[in-house]
Amino acid sequence: MGQQYKGATRVAIKSQTKEPNTTKNEKLKSGKFTAKAEKAKARQKANAGETDEDEILGKVYDGRLVRRFMRYLRPYSKPMALALSLVLGTTLADLAGPFLTKIAIDDYIAKGRINDLWQILVLFLLALFIGFGLRYYQTYLMQAVGQSVMYDLRVALFSHLQRLSLAFFDKNPVGRLMSRLTSDVDALNELLTSGVVAMLGDSVTLVAVIIIMLFLDWRLALVSFAVLPIIAVVSVVFQKYMRDSFRQVRTRLSRINGFLNENLSGMLVVQLFNREERAFAQFSGLNQKYYEATIRSGIVFSLFFPVVGLFMAVGTAGLIWFGGRSVLEGAVSFGVLVAFLQYINRAFQPIQDLAEKYNLLQGAMTASERIFGILDEQSPIQDPPQLRHFTRPFLGEIEFKDVHFSYVAEEPVLKNVSFRIPAGKSVAIVGATGAGKTSIISLLSRFYDVQQGQILVDGLDIREVSQAELRRHIGTVLQDPVLFSGTIASNIRLLDANISDEQVREAARFVNAAKFIEKLEAGYEHEVKERGANLSVGQRQLLAFARAIAFNPEVLLVLDEATSSVDTENEALIQEALEKLMQGRTSIIIAHRLSTIRHVDQIIVLHKGQVVETGSHNELLEKRGFYARLYQLQYQEQEVS
Repeated sequence: MGQQYKGATRVAIKSQTKEPNTTKNEKLKSGKFTAKAEKAKARQKANAGETDEDEILGKVYDGRLVRRFMRYLRPYSKPMALALSLVLGTTLADLAGPFLTKIAIDDYIAKGRINDLWQILVLFLLALFIGFGLRYYQTYLMQAVGQSVMYDLRVALFSHLQRLSLAFFDKNPVGRLMSRLTSDVDALNELLTSGVVAMLGDSVTLVAVIIIMLFLDWRLALVSFAVLPIIAVVSVVFQKYMRDSFRQVRTRLSRINGFLNENLSGMLVVQLFNREERAFAQFSGLNQKYYEATIRSGIVFSLFFPVVGLFMAVGTAGLIWFGGRSVLEGAVSFGVLVAFLQYINRAFQPIQDLAEKYNLLQGAMTASERIFGILDEQSPIQDPPQLRHFTRPFLGEIEFKDVHFSYVAEEPVLKNVSFRIPAGKSVAIVGATGAGKTSIISLLSRFYDVQQGQILVDGLDIREVSQAELRRHIGTVLQDPVLFSGTIASNIRLLDANISDEQVREAARFVNAAKFIEKLEAGYEHEVKERGANLSVGQRQLLAFARAIAFNPEVLLVLDEATSSVDTENEALIQEALEKLMQGRTSIIIAHRLSTIRHVDQIIVLHKGQVVETGSHNELLEKRGFYARLYQLQYQEQEVS
C-alpha cells in the first residue's frame, strides 16, 4: 500500500508541474453598502494588493472548487474508494447493536432462553470487533490519502510560487503566502481526513436508522421523526450565526498572527525606540477583540447544542409515552421499544455532527478558493513559445533602447532610457535614491518586463530567450544580502552540488571572507541562523560576494550597492578582488559612494528615471554637471567627517 501512495504521489506531482460614480461613493460613505459596491471595493483592493483574504468567505459548497480538488484525489482513487466503502461497513456494524438488543429481549429474555443468550453476546462482541477493525483501517487509509494529497498540494504551490514574477510578491505579503502553504492546506486536510468521512458516515447512519426504524415499526418511527424537521430548521438558523462567528474568529486570529510576525521580526527596532509598552497595548487590543469573538462563538455553540438536546429529549419523551402505551396494549414488543430508544439517539447524533461540520466545510471551501487562486495566478513574465538562444561564445554586450518602465500605472520609474555597454566593459550607474538604478538591474534580469522599448543582450531581445538561460549568465550581489538557514558552505554553494568544497573555499579566499570563516569554531560548517542573524552585516555581504564568485557567471556581473555595508578595510580588499573578477566580464555597478567607481570604463548618471550624463569619471567631472555636483557633495561630506 505504501508503494501505491508513493507512486501516486509522483504521478500527481508530475501532472502539476505540467500543468465610481458619485452616487456609489455617497452610498459607500453613508455606510449603505450594496452587494455590487462591496464587490467593486474588493476588486479595487485586490488590484492594489490590499485584499484582506482572511475575511473572504465563499459558498459553503462550491462545485467548481470541489471538482478541482478532486484532481488531486484522482491518483488515490482506489484507497479513497476503499476507505469510503469501509464507512458503510462501520456504520452497519455500529447499528447492529440495537437490533441485537431487540432480539435478545424479545426472542431470548422474554421467552426464558437465558442459557442461549450467549449466542447474542457473541454476535454483539463480533459486531464490536468488526466495527473497531473497519474503523481503524478506514482511518489509516484516510490519513494516508490526506497526507499524500497535502504533500502534492504543497509541492504544487511552492513550485508555482517559484515561477511567479517579483510583481506578485510585491503585492502579496509573505505571511499571507505562508498561510496558504500551511493553515489553508491543513484546513483541506482536516476536511478530507475528518470532515468527508464524518459527513458521509453521518449521512449513511441517518438513512440507515430511518430505514431500520420504519422496518421495525412505522408508527413508532413517525413519532420519533416528528421533531427532526424542527431540529433541521434550528440547525439552518444557527448556521448563519456560526458563519458570522467563524469569520470573526478567523479574521481576528489572522490579525494577531500578522502583528506578532511584524513585531517579533522587528524586535530590535521596538526595543531601540522603547516601544514595548505601545506594542503591548496594541497587542492587548487585538487580543481582546479575538477574545470577544471567541466568546461570541462559544455562546453560539453553547446555545445550539442545548437547543438540539432539548428537542432530542422531547422526541425521546414522545417515543417513551407512545411506545410505552403500545407495549402495554401489545401492539409493540418491549424489545422494539428498547431498540427504538437506542436508534433515536443515533438518529439525532448525525444531525448534530452535520451542523457542527458546517464551519469545517466553510473553512475548507475558503481555503481551497485561496489555494487555487494562487495556482491560477499567471506570471506576466513568460518564456516565448519559440525560444532563441545566445550564440557561442557568449559576449555580454548590453543595450537599452528607449526603455519605459513603471511599477504602478502612470507613475514611470524609467523614461526613455537608452545606453549601450560594450562586451567586457565595466559601467557604473549612479544617481539619487529613487532615480531608477535598481530597476535597471531588475529589468536586465527580467524580473519585470518593460512597457516600451527593448533590452538587448548580444543583439537578442531578452524577452525572446528563456529566463533560465538569461539568468545563468548573471551574477548578482545585492545591497541587502540574503542568507538561508544552514551552513556557511551551503550558503555559498546554494544547493548546487557541482560546486566542490575546494571551490567554496577558493571563492571565500578570493573575497577575503576566509579570514573570518576560519576563525569560527566549525569553519565552513558553522550554522547560519535565519536570515544570517548570527553574522554581522559585513560578514553576510562577504558571503554574498563569495556566492557570486563560486557560481562564476560567464560574462555579466551585477553589483547593487554591494559594498555599502562593508567596513573600509574589507572594502579595499573586495575592490582589489573585484577588479580581478571584472576583467573580461561585462560588469554593472550601482554605487552611492562615487569614490569606489573611479576605475570603471563608463559612468551612467540617472536623474528622475532619465539618463542625464554618460562618460568616464574624469570626463564627467570636467563637464561640471550633475555628476560633478554629486561628487563634490560627497567629497565635502568626507572632508567634514
